[in-house]
Amino acid sequence: MTSTAKTNTPSVALNSSDDHSIAEAGGEKVATALTVPLPPDAPDGGTRAWLQVAGSFIVFGNLWGMTFAFGTFQSYYELTYLTSTDASTISWIGTICTFLLILGGVASGPLFDWGYFRTMLLAGALIETLSVFLLSLCSEYYQILLAQGVLAGLGNGLLYIPGLALVGRAFKKHRAIAMGITTCGAPVGGIIYTLVFERLINYMSFGWTVRIMGFIMLASYCVAFPLVLWKAGNVGDISSGQARKLFDKTAFKDLPFWTYTTSNFLIFCGYMVPFYYMASYGQIELGMDRSDANYVIIYAQAASIIGRLGASFAAARVGVMIPWITCAISSGIFCIAWIGVKTPGAFIAYAVLYGCFSGALIPLPPSVFPIVCPDVNVLGARLGMAQGIGSFASLIGSPIAGALITINTHGDKRNYLGLQLFGGLIMILGGCNLMMLWVLLVRQRELRSKLI
Repeated sequence: MTSTAKTNTPSVALNSSDDHSIAEAGGEKVATALTVPLPPDAPDGGTRAWLQVAGSFIVFGNLWGMTFAFGTFQSYYELTYLTSTDASTISWIGTICTFLLILGGVASGPLFDWGYFRTMLLAGALIETLSVFLLSLCSEYYQILLAQGVLAGLGNGLLYIPGLALVGRAFKKHRAIAMGITTCGAPVGGIIYTLVFERLINYMSFGWTVRIMGFIMLASYCVAFPLVLWKAGNVGDISSGQARKLFDKTAFKDLPFWTYTTSNFLIFCGYMVPFYYMASYGQIELGMDRSDANYVIIYAQAASIIGRLGASFAAARVGVMIPWITCAISSGIFCIAWIGVKTPGAFIAYAVLYGCFSGALIPLPPSVFPIVCPDVNVLGARLGMAQGIGSFASLIGSPIAGALITINTHGDKRNYLGLQLFGGLIMILGGCNLMMLWVLLVRQRELRSKLI
């Protein structure tokens, strides 16, 4: 961001060309969580850096891919494997994994600063792969919760922020593109693992289906390790001792920070709900077979790739806030429109639209945070605090929605109305809250312009 010689205060850009720099810088802010800045003579791109993008893409495909594929597991557990366990209880498996992934990312940022990237990469990959192989041996709910929820979440938490931070340190000019490619590994991984599970579960036992997914994960990490680590010189400095602090108490007095955090919390309470329950809805309410219902999740994940890239492009042209507000409110509206879906064709159309607009909700929030908190001395701490609070939304959102299914449920027929209204209304509320954030940031910019 630019600054003036007179005040040395960062300028605030909310739209148009000024926000282009914010959109590019935002990738670094979330990636590094304010790790040690790039030295002036650091290389910008090059073959080594793009190989790290490829390796980090694979890492993201594993750690987020299994998370996005959980909707397939959710429906299988509900209807076949854990039939005596209700949908809300089952969803805790996926939400605990996501919660630990995000919360662990907040703590792993300083470890990256201190030079422990290699250790975290190897340990995280080992723990996640081990969790998949242990899952193949599980038959009881508590066993699955520990393996697929707790253990996988702990391993993923070691990989999340450091994987992005490595790419963020390797680029300046093309950082936004590199970060966008890296994060697209998440839906691609979700598609692959959903397809593998769907194609194999009809011919093999649950144990061998999951075991093969574990072998795929192990092989992909073996490919990713040399791409990421070979001759890597941007993995932190263990002798520097420089790390961002984790907590900033002055944030509690900052209205833009709380508005941003509240908006994110509300949006992410509803964000994963459709992904978790699409497959079971297709089978129970629309009479689709398991394969067709699971392919609906794949369509949504594929559309989210388009949404992520399209939103990044739009943010560079018109600013972050307009696409963010539009996508949040639109996602909520589509979730409510889910109520009217009564045919498989309409269901597929809904899934594609929801996936496209909701996909943009992942890359956009960090891009505006440098404006929410222009003080670089506390930016990392406040971003970590915001992510930590937001992780609780990912933890409780889907179980609440799953519990609403049991209201007015008769026999095998389930009532998804409460789930659909909860997911939609809470995201719309989050989008409306973003409008208040937009107003606050505009006023903040105007106030600073008067002080310059």
